[in-house]
Amino acid sequence: MTDFDRRPILVTGASGGIGGAIVRQLVDANADVIASGTTAESLEAIVAETGCRTAPFDLTSEEQIAEALTDLPLWGVVNCGGFGGEIATPMDTDIAVFDKVMAINARGTLLVTKYAARTMIDLGQGGSIVNVSSQASLVALPNHVSYGSSKAAVDNITRVSALELGRYGIRVNSVHPTVVMTEMSAFYWGRPEIADPFLATMPLGRWATQEEIAAPVVFLLSDGASMITGAHLPIDGGYTAV
Repeated sequence: MTDFDRRPILVTGASGGIGGAIVRQLVDANADVIASGTTAESLEAIVAETGCRTAPFDLTSEEQIAEALTDLPLWGVVNCGGFGGEIATPMDTDIAVFDKVMAINARGTLLVTKYAARTMIDLGQGGSIVNVSSQASLVALPNHVSYGSSKAAVDNITRVSALELGRYGIRVNSVHPTVVMTEMSAFYWGRPEIADPFLATMPLGRWATQEEIAAPVVFLLSDGASMITGAHLPIDGGYTAV
């Protein structure tokens, strides 16, 4: 069983379903979890459930991120905070929405990495960063130009960060989930004309659970993945392999 021996690990997007599952599994694995969301109020439920610490900040604000993370001792980071944007083709996309998706998903991931990595380097204890990307960065999904583009940027942030931080013993990897059928995703992926052909193409033929996304994240953070960096791990039931 993985034991993080009370290493401090920041999880952004901790008020969401996948982020909350990651927090719960890390707490169960004896990590000292610092949960982050846009507001302290949004984190109250996960704090009450797990007893984790908090560091709320807006992913679009470099000032808030710098204030929260500068001098915050960290061994690990999970960049899970994100924004889905809109369902639209390149011809119909709203550029204001595109800019917001990029600001939260890509720019936010880079900003958290920027300030967290500085402190991790100063501490000199190595560490691990896991970025939650998407299957939408690996293959073309209809109507996902904004979201897929933002996650493709996250993938490059992952690769370059792995290159730059390896000398300090800090590993950087990404995971690429398929759809988790939440209330938010059901409005699109729950439609039979969308869901049926998608699942028919996927070898495992079913939606993922939040726990199935969280478990590989915990593994990549752990010492069991100590020789893995710069990797992009699909958690997609084989969809991107077809």
